[in-house]
Amino acid sequence: MSPFWAEFVGTFLLLFIGNGVVANVVLKNTKAQGDPGSWVMITSAWGLAVFVGVVVAGPYSGAHLNPAVTLGLWMDGAVDTATMWMYFGAQLLGAAAGTTMNYVFYKPHYDITDDGGAIRGSFCTAPAIKNTWNNFFGEALGAFVLVFVVFYFVGGTLEGESTTPIGLGSIGALPVALLVWVIGLGLGGTTGYAINPARDLGPRIMHQLLPIKNKIDSGWDYAWIPVVGPLAGGALAWWIKELLLTTAV
Repeated sequence: MSPFWAEFVGTFLLLFIGNGVVANVVLKNTKAQGDPGSWVMITSAWGLAVFVGVVVAGPYSGAHLNPAVTLGLWMDGAVDTATMWMYFGAQLLGAAAGTTMNYVFYKPHYDITDDGGAIRGSFCTAPAIKNTWNNFFGEALGAFVLVFVVFYFVGGTLEGESTTPIGLGSIGALPVALLVWVIGLGLGGTTGYAINPARDLGPRIMHQLLPIKNKIDSGWDYAWIPVVGPLAGGALAWWIKELLLTTAV
């Protein structure tokens, strides 16, 4: 499989399963509608969705599955500029396709759900309390934790002779699943922890385009935050990593 298709398929699976659990919780007449443990269910499934994506994409592309990860590794010299843009495109298209398949999968439930906010929530994120600075801070710091930990997992690989592509796959599927899970449990309560520009933007575009019954606006006034915030967090993770490596105390 080529790196492009690996990133596309890995991100497709991430969104198909990840947004699938949200749909299962919030849409009408699903088996999990209104489950009292919905946040644990959602964060657990998103972590395991990353596991699935990493297992498939890891050997071929490194399994970035997230432009914030790709940006951080580009800044570190692990990927070149052409590869970075190719990964960005594959991730965005995979996210759009994955969430569209989720819509098809749950369509009978979408058709009878009249809560437009719940419908949009199964595509993209929205803050619990709308506060531009706090929302941006939350998205940036969530992505910072993800990318910062990735750097410390893959540090030996970056320094060595391995021909395996660098990315989340360098950590291993289970550790990265646990990392995403704990970020969701600990830091996801303010914005829904997109921490991934493709994860939020691709589905938001599809929410705008698909003929969904009872949908509300796609929240474009907020949409820049889960895109710019995680990218800033990924860049900050690289900068702090470099600062710690070069500061002698």
